[in-house]
Amino acid sequence: MTVTSSSPGAGAGTGIGTSPGGGTGAGTDAGTDGVGATKQDAPPPPARFAYDRYTWKEISYLLSGLPVAVLGFVYTVTVVLVGAGLSVTVVGLPLLVLGLAGSRLIGKGERARARALLGVTVDEPSAMPKGRGDGLFVRLWLGLKDPVAWRSVLYAIIRLPWGIVGFAVALAGLVALWPVLPYIVRGMTNVDRALVRALLSPSDGLERRIAELESDRGVVVDTAAADLRRIERDLHDGAQARLVALAMDLGLAKEKLQEDPDAAAHMVAEAHGEVKLALQELRDLARGIHPAVLTDRGLNAALSSVASRCTVPVKVTVDLPDRPAEAIEGIAYFTVSELLQNVSKHARATRASVDVWRAHNRLMLQVTDDGQGGADITAGSGLAGLAERLDAVDGVLVTDSPTGGPTTITAELPWRDRGAIHSAR
Repeated sequence: MTVTSSSPGAGAGTGIGTSPGGGTGAGTDAGTDGVGATKQDAPPPPARFAYDRYTWKEISYLLSGLPVAVLGFVYTVTVVLVGAGLSVTVVGLPLLVLGLAGSRLIGKGERARARALLGVTVDEPSAMPKGRGDGLFVRLWLGLKDPVAWRSVLYAIIRLPWGIVGFAVALAGLVALWPVLPYIVRGMTNVDRALVRALLSPSDGLERRIAELESDRGVVVDTAAADLRRIERDLHDGAQARLVALAMDLGLAKEKLQEDPDAAAHMVAEAHGEVKLALQELRDLARGIHPAVLTDRGLNAALSSVASRCTVPVKVTVDLPDRPAEAIEGIAYFTVSELLQNVSKHARATRASVDVWRAHNRLMLQVTDDGQGGADITAGSGLAGLAERLDAVDGVLVTDSPTGGPTTITAELPWRDRGAIHSAR
């Protein structure tokens, strides 16, 4: 999840907390109500005697409900009964699966109608899962056990009798009960709202969560593949090429050892320098994978080492009661490292600060500089990739970078105890 703000006051209302140093920290409740659950729809205004646009939309929903319900009921009953009846034949189960797929489309249409006329915003369920195999029986089984389609079937069956009642009441109300009709249709459409939310929405946010985790898994896999390609390229172009040249130099020195000892000694001295350079490149590569100082001494020492390589003075403050899990600690290190690289390359700052602290079950990171500002996640910069990596582990990235500065970038990661990870192993 990514939250972006462009002014110092833009963080209000996004779940941003206060750091020990007075900065801001990203919370996880921005735009959500629990894991994977969207905000509740704003309730319609109270019903009144006047026929406003909300009342006419609700009347239109009830009047159009009968023909829609009849079509949905006829389709559903026909397909389910025919498919179930022919299930003993070859064509029965495929026909039933196709009918259930059509019921999904009916549910999608009902969600759109409720969204347009009742103001009910229901997230679309996740797409049909794809079987790992391409076999017919795998696809049939996935279609038969699709919970979204079966809930749409149940909705179509329930909707017909209720649609008849709603159509009759709305039509009679327009003729004889028009003074109190707004109150009547409000009560009846509240039942429709409940039916849509109960039967046509994703199951308790689980399907949305599955889709989100699938997307996050793709980001993690792509990131890991890119890191492997980078390591392979660095080894091939750097240390490997240098070691090959070193082997050739030592071979030439061995040949000259008898006939020209002085030249051989000079070549050995050059080879010794190449060995030092190769070792330095390997150390830099290893530091890019996982620095030894992070493993041995934790975030405080590791971030201080990163800060010492920044082009501007950096104050590092780490206030942690204990060390988080290795994976979270590594992500925190590389997040701060990348943000400080941005400070060196783009910020034109004279000073910067890094604050790290724990807030309940979250690890908070905040990098502040007094540079020119203008950092924007949505501009497709390196911040966008960093936000995707944090999102893959349920993290948050918040930018507060007005033009002219200062810039405050806050990252939030889930806290996982190091001891708990070891005990689980």
